[in-house]
Amino acid sequence: MPSIDEWNARGQGMLPGHLGVLITAVGDRLVEADLAVRRELMAPNGFLHAGSLVTLADACAGYGCFNHLPEGAEGFTTLELKSNYPGSARDGTVRCVARAVHLGRTTQVWDATVSHAESGRTLMLFRCTQLLLYER
Repeated sequence: MPSIDEWNARGQGMLPGHLGVLITAVGDRLVEADLAVRRELMAPNGFLHAGSLVTLADACAGYGCFNHLPEGAEGFTTLELKSNYPGSARDGTVRCVARAVHLGRTTQVWDATVSHAESGRTLMLFRCTQLLLYER
């Protein structure tokens, strides 16, 4: 399994790296990451932009999916995602914990919770389904 540094290097020069997603753990059915809240991630209303949180959660689920590809699968693409936002943040760090719910041969389903690291408040609940891709 790649090291944490190798996981983080995969996102450099792409959206996760550009936004500052920092993978902190990758394991069996689990991925965790942090994102420092900063002005560039905010919406004009002064709170975190929903897309910033979706990117964090989708990156975690994607890294988890990649880490759990079954034999013969070459990649994946997101089929569906859903998010609910019971809170927001203006400062600090947001933390995502993504867990596999279903690891099949054709699809995977991942749930993620994004919280404010300092207060523990839940900011977003996220679920996505990924379609596994095989060579034709």
